[in-house]
Amino acid sequence: MNHTEHCLNMSFCCVQVVVDDMGNKTVYEFPINRWFAIDEDDGKIQRDILVGGNQPTGIVYNVQIVTGNIRGAGTNSKIHIMMHGSKGMKNSGKVFLEGGKFERGLTDIFNVEIAALLSPLSRVTIGHDNGGVSAGWYCEKVVVYCPFTGIEQTFPCGKWLDEKEGDGLIERELYEMVSLRQRRQKKHPWSLWIWTSDLPGAGTDADISFQVYGDKGKSDEIRLDNKTDNFEQGQVDRFMVELPDLGKLTKLRIWHEKRNPFAGWHLSKATIMKTLTKEKYTFPCERWLDTNEDDNEVVREMSFCSAVIKYRVTVCTGTIGGSGTDASVFLNLIGGQGDTGDRELVNCKNNVNKFEKGNLDEFIIEAVNIGQVHRVRIGHDGKGGGCGWFLDKVIVREEGQAEAHAVEFPCNRWLDRNEDDGQIVRELVPFSEGQRLYNVNYHIAVKTGNIPGGSSDSNVFVKLYGEKGDTSKMMLLVSANNLGNYFETGRVDIFTVETFDIGQINRLMIGHTNEGMRAGWFLDSVQIMVPVHGRHYMFPSHRWLCKDEADGKTEVEIYPSEILDMEQLINYEITVVTGDVTFAGTNAKVFVQMYGDKGKTEIITLESRSNNYERNTTEIFKIEAKDVGKVFKIRIGHDGSGIGSGWFLETVDVKHLIMALVPKEKKKDDKKKKKKKKKDEEDEDEEGGEEMREVVLTYHFPCSRWLATGEEDGELVVELLPEEAEELEVNTYEVCVFTGDMLGAGTDANVFINIYGENGDTGERYLKNSDNLNKFERGQEDVFTVTAIDLGPLKKLRIRHDNTQSYSSWYLDRVEIVDTKDDTTYYFPCNRWLAVDEDDGQIARELVPVDEAFMWKDDDEEGTGATLGLEQKSMSTTYTLKIKTGEKKYAGTDANVFAILFGENDDTAQITMIDHVESMATSLFLLLASKKMQN
Repeated sequence: MNHTEHCLNMSFCCVQVVVDDMGNKTVYEFPINRWFAIDEDDGKIQRDILVGGNQPTGIVYNVQIVTGNIRGAGTNSKIHIMMHGSKGMKNSGKVFLEGGKFERGLTDIFNVEIAALLSPLSRVTIGHDNGGVSAGWYCEKVVVYCPFTGIEQTFPCGKWLDEKEGDGLIERELYEMVSLRQRRQKKHPWSLWIWTSDLPGAGTDADISFQVYGDKGKSDEIRLDNKTDNFEQGQVDRFMVELPDLGKLTKLRIWHEKRNPFAGWHLSKATIMKTLTKEKYTFPCERWLDTNEDDNEVVREMSFCSAVIKYRVTVCTGTIGGSGTDASVFLNLIGGQGDTGDRELVNCKNNVNKFEKGNLDEFIIEAVNIGQVHRVRIGHDGKGGGCGWFLDKVIVREEGQAEAHAVEFPCNRWLDRNEDDGQIVRELVPFSEGQRLYNVNYHIAVKTGNIPGGSSDSNVFVKLYGEKGDTSKMMLLVSANNLGNYFETGRVDIFTVETFDIGQINRLMIGHTNEGMRAGWFLDSVQIMVPVHGRHYMFPSHRWLCKDEADGKTEVEIYPSEILDMEQLINYEITVVTGDVTFAGTNAKVFVQMYGDKGKTEIITLESRSNNYERNTTEIFKIEAKDVGKVFKIRIGHDGSGIGSGWFLETVDVKHLIMALVPKEKKKDDKKKKKKKKKDEEDEDEEGGEEMREVVLTYHFPCSRWLATGEEDGELVVELLPEEAEELEVNTYEVCVFTGDMLGAGTDANVFINIYGENGDTGERYLKNSDNLNKFERGQEDVFTVTAIDLGPLKKLRIRHDNTQSYSSWYLDRVEIVDTKDDTTYYFPCNRWLAVDEDDGQIARELVPVDEAFMWKDDDEEGTGATLGLEQKSMSTTYTLKIKTGEKKYAGTDANVFAILFGENDDTAQITMIDHVESMATSLFLLLASKKMQN
């Protein structure tokens, strides 16, 4: 064999190594039965083998080598590492890190498998062979993670390994920076054997995945992938996998995703063994995973302790226009004893054309018993034209049971990127009030690295792990910030996923499907905001997820570096009913604000991707907002935009969850045990009583009126009281606005007012209908009527104009408000300009009421103006707001920028920053606000 042939044929398969110690007359046998080849098995050409073992035992270490970001830091030399155990007695030997790039500023990642358990390490030795051009190397640090112990250690270096630099060393000993040590979930090495049956056509070229369940939880979905030609007829394939502590194993699910005629596979059995303890489980199968054999399914569940049963699932498509879909639909049944995993709904038992408008499609899901089904996850892949789907409900029962035992999971929503909230996957709970309140929104911000080639065309998925369980693998397909082409270099994409409450998040898995022209992806970081928990999680990554980069992984587990507190919100479900009268619908933007005994929410826009507020429609919106306690009023209205903006609002319902004492649910009687002793019956009665449970609290707000400029009172906003409310009633306020008597005092701009009292505020109201045809003229009094829920004693008002006209500057003398219910007049002096080119440049003022005596003192009376100013100033606070515009090109804007400051007790309402904000500029604004909103 010449040199070229030798280089091309370096792979070999070693069965075992025998060492004869002739001095001690002892023979040592080292079984191997593994490839030493870059293109076979796991691609390794170096292995640790234990003497006498019938199977090789290996502990995997994840090693990250960070090359410094300084000139000339990279190297072409061969890098090696030696890991030393905690007492320094054991080490890994010299391990060569094959396949790394070791370029400036890059992190190379390797999985090193050795026979010894060394973690936690006492030190590492890192070096190179000084070969090749540019042999010198600047090593920033080494990070070693051992899944078996869950310990990640960081070994800083920050030095050259170069004969021509510094001390000339090309090998260094590095010691841990203990403050950076992290503990992760422990994982144990397992050996998995897959027996493909010795039947004609039993083998497959499909990618095989598996998931294993135990009495302490379940593993992730794991793809059985290596570089050998696996799953051939009559062949046994062995894989090394890492699993968390699952306790006693209960079932194994195995599947492939190819449904073409040549992907069929006949699985004989699977055996899994914990390599360190030799704990072994065998799962017999002896069935086809084939679309043309058996029951035509490509997924099998196996167990040796529980029965495999069949669930009959009825999927009911809605009856509205365009309800059906041609997309691939999947479903996951989740019960008290596990779940079925995602199952593609292919083999319909009663219809050839599935998921058509009005269809009731039946499917059989075969799985190990999961107990009572309490949640259904259903969705589709979003592929194909017109893939949007309106799902009415899903009905689940065990095959053979009576229909009376069926559990109904209502949906009544679109699964469509262009309708509702744009989601194409939903988690359904059994029928109850406030269906949408039982799920939690997780807002996931994914930042792609700002490095060349870092973007990806592949589909990204995420899985969250929390103290109460983990989510399914969720595809990030519909962005909340609508940036279009996702995962572009240097960009942040935000997604919202809705699932059950998993508690505090302790880690996440993120990856991609490795599809598309540019599948490789550089993930910089992930942030997760969970408003209903008041938590904001930071997950740094800064690594490649790419077959051709780093360790070749396309998915990775990452842990939070920081958990921040944020304002805690709660889920509200708001149901809006548009009336059944001619032209009742509107295309305007609808908003709502809720008031309770704990405060008020922000102004919330009620919109979705569907065409909202059509005549005689009921629409449900789930929002996250501040907990306002017992709701005593809502304000709802629209902005009057669009053609035919008038709207006839019938009713509004507001729902949220509270903890309350409710009667305990009685257990169903067993008909087979009719004869009971009297004592038993007495014990049963004692089981009654009450328990704390989550229940839905509903507020019903009747309306039945127009919100339209040409109807009724012409108002676009209305305040509503809950049905049967007795504490408050509607009140009318007469607002008298006095424009100053000086040159140019009048304005043509639109003027808005918000009146504040002890019982809340009116919200910002447009002062539209004056008793004068031309409003806000010099020296003029304009009178407006504002209808609102009784505010109690008035505390302040906020008045502004929008600066939209040529003659917008306005000199406001004062505002007087008459509470018609109490026949009380409140005086709010101003005597200032609301103008960008006068006074302090502000176009909004907060005014506080003063005693009537101040209003009628002679203007020439000494100290009157000063006293009034001090009176107002004592009730107000000045806030300095600094706004810094970013340094990027075109970062500045000519648009009107506004801000709202929120305090413990109140907010400032919208404050417009009239000055243009330019690139690299810092703008200062002085804001005057009531002391009531301090802190």
